Amino acid sequence: MIIEIFQDTICPWCRIGKKHLFDALKQWNGEAVEIRYRAFQLNPDTPKEGVPFLEYMSSMKGGPDAAKQMVQHAANAGAASGVPFQFEKVTMWPNTLASHQLIKLAPPEKQTEVVDAVYRAYFEEGKDIGQAEVLLSIASALGMDQNETKQRLEKGEGLEEIEADLQYAQELEITGVPFFVIDRKLALSGAHPVENFLKAFQQVTEAS
Repeated sequence: MIIEIFQDTICPWCRIGKKHLFDALKQWNGEAVEIRYRAFQLNPDTPKEGVPFLEYMSSMKGGPDAAKQMVQHAANAGAASGVPFQFEKVTMWPNTLASHQLIKLAPPEKQTEVVDAVYRAYFEEGKDIGQAEVLLSIASALGMDQNETKQRLEKGEGLEEIEADLQYAQELEITGVPFFVIDRKLALSGAHPVENFLKAFQQVTEAS
């Protein structure tokens, strides 16, 4: 069974939804599962250098109070799911293209580790994941060769795959993430609870 995860690396609900999915997989006794990460950008027009986080959120959510409420809601949901968020450390809303590129450059067996490390760097450590040095530090910590990764990022490796993901998301009419496609048969939009994933796995298996 192939599960495609459309996600953006600055999306707290993507991190929560992924946690629920993996919690469900721990309980799943059916056929083996292959995870494929698909890139999605909540705001592809974000400048390469990023923009101040609270300023951006305030402009999108109708002011600083509404932005803080939304952030707190995500933090509360994360705490309930066992995923910590330290939004007080987050200062930038980055362009996520380079972080998606890093995920594409990782060997398949390391991609989940890279995704988790990027989320952790941003949401728990407040690092600017739009910056190459931050991404290279993540790569190095996970055993990827830093110089080789730097060269591959600079060459634009992975960008064609990202473009294909974004095109695929358009074809599926995905307007928000997380979005999960299970065996190309069933889709779940949003950070669904564990039991919904388990029901979906069963439904897809029975339909095979």
